[in-house]
Amino acid sequence: MKRVAFHTLGCKLNLAETSTIGRQFVDGGFEVVKIDQKADVCVINTCSVTERADRECRQIVRRALRHSPEAFVIVIGCYAQLQPEEIASIPGVDLVLGSKEKFDIFRFANGFSKSGEAQAVVSPLQDVDTFSIASSVGLSERTRAFLKIQDGCDYSCSFCTIPLARGASRSLEVTPTVSQAREIVAAGYKEIVLTGVNVGDYGKKIDTNLLALLRDLVAVEGLERIRISSIEPNLLSDELLEFWLGNEKLCKHFHMPLQAGSDELLKGMRRRYLTDWYADRVSTIKSAHPDAGIGVDIIVGFPGETDELFEETYRFLVELPVSYLHVFTYSERPHTHALTLPDHIEPRLRFERSERLRILGAKKRRAFDLSFVGSTVEVLFEGESDHGWMTGLTGEYVRAKVPTEYDLSNQIRKTKIKHFGEEGCIGELVDTSFPQPINHQAFPNEVTVCV
Repeated sequence: MKRVAFHTLGCKLNLAETSTIGRQFVDGGFEVVKIDQKADVCVINTCSVTERADRECRQIVRRALRHSPEAFVIVIGCYAQLQPEEIASIPGVDLVLGSKEKFDIFRFANGFSKSGEAQAVVSPLQDVDTFSIASSVGLSERTRAFLKIQDGCDYSCSFCTIPLARGASRSLEVTPTVSQAREIVAAGYKEIVLTGVNVGDYGKKIDTNLLALLRDLVAVEGLERIRISSIEPNLLSDELLEFWLGNEKLCKHFHMPLQAGSDELLKGMRRRYLTDWYADRVSTIKSAHPDAGIGVDIIVGFPGETDELFEETYRFLVELPVSYLHVFTYSERPHTHALTLPDHIEPRLRFERSERLRILGAKKRRAFDLSFVGSTVEVLFEGESDHGWMTGLTGEYVRAKVPTEYDLSNQIRKTKIKHFGEEGCIGELVDTSFPQPINHQAFPNEVTVCV
């Protein structure tokens, strides 16, 4: 049996798409192995949000070839769409597919026969207009499935290359989306994570919206949790927020990109909100659900970020009752408006500021987790972290670990958080009725995701 290895860089949307492509290989008679194992075909799904993601792609190609020097190497994803010639020049790469072609690997791979010369098949951006269904069912973790409901972006944020790589915003209709959800539940998953490039933009070109989709999804029998991967704050309307906060199936976990805590910088970034609106959304969430988890994306070192403007961002975040920060150091990306802006920040200063915010983020994460000590929460257990322990996530995005000799994977159990230590939240099960002893066999191969 031929073997295929996958490596995914970037977001959960990429994970869902890799998994879908992986199922095509399984249906084609391939065995899925890890990237460091001997393989006949290696597929690398790329990101291009930062220069680091581009560099990682080149490193992964070399890593794959160290373990499988004769493997047929395919590079897909955003970096492939943006820089196909550059990728094709990497020694060992055989095929480069753009955003429109990546779901048709078998059509373009010529039987996975190496010719010594890389082929790049990449449609122009204006032709990247189809929606391909994707989910992480089967090749990723066993308890949460990522379901792609939207792709592309119509925004023009001055730092971002995603619209250049994925095209215009488009969505899957409500009926097939709900059908996909039912199939995921039938496969045994308890939680679905809705993902896309701009999830809150769902449905605007097909005469529907995210709220309408959620109203149908919460009615799916057997679906116990719905999590939204990320949502732009300007799209978090009062009506949507009221429904989200009021429905028990919708996880009280909000990941809202902020990018800067300065109105001047937000305008330079071409964001569609200012800090007052963002703070109001956070306040509304916390007033209704004080335990809600709120994650924040921040870009540090954007052109024009003076010491004063950085301190403005820092103070804004200190006072904001959010749960964790994802800090990104600004990276110049080709063909973005930000490249033309004056006053670029020297790299040393960017990294120093990033480190300050990462420390702040760690403090906020610790304080958020500590706030659950003594409370009883519902944990969806994911799998065995070590012999005698199980780990899982709450709806608020708190990771909890409990001692048990029983297999609780893919079960939602009431858990009392007893204390917080170096390994995070440690709890004990409230319900002590157990179905079966734990099975220490290895879990199926999972698609690797690097963020």
